[in-house]
Amino acid sequence: TCLGKVIGGGMPVAAYGGAKELMELVSPLGPTYQAGTLSGNPLGMVAGIATLKLCQAAGFYDSLHGRSLQLAVGLQAAAAEAGIAVQTGATGGMLGMAILDRPVRNFADAQACDHDLFAGFFRAMLDRGVWLPPSGYEAMFVSGAHDDEAIGWILDAARESFQSQLP
Repeated sequence: TCLGKVIGGGMPVAAYGGAKELMELVSPLGPTYQAGTLSGNPLGMVAGIATLKLCQAAGFYDSLHGRSLQLAVGLQAAAAEAGIAVQTGATGGMLGMAILDRPVRNFADAQACDHDLFAGFFRAMLDRGVWLPPSGYEAMFVSGAHDDEAIGWILDAARESFQSQLP
């Protein structure tokens, strides 16, 4: 089993692991003392367990992918309403958006995106309470907390934000 940030369910926590023979060298079983401010943080552990249970629920990942697609399609439509060409793509809980009039197929295409317009869109979304990654090169993420209401709110902010970028 390999777990990353999910072990804290969004809360601060510290953890590590290793082969049994190495872990037995660390206290309380072994002679090597180990401690940390967030090691085994109870709140983080409870949040992590709740997150893992949510992720294991039937249909969770299909729903997550559907929300990502809903957001990607909605962002493209919001941009089109403002006359801005945008390319989007989504898979699982990730989506990307490129301000470009053609599909992004390579790094040269990614460099050709309108990064100044993205920066303005980013700031406009932030002003409306939506936190996006600050660079068009980065992915956006959808979580189990993004329901229809949240997606609608994000898309309303996107419509306003794209419109605010027009001359």
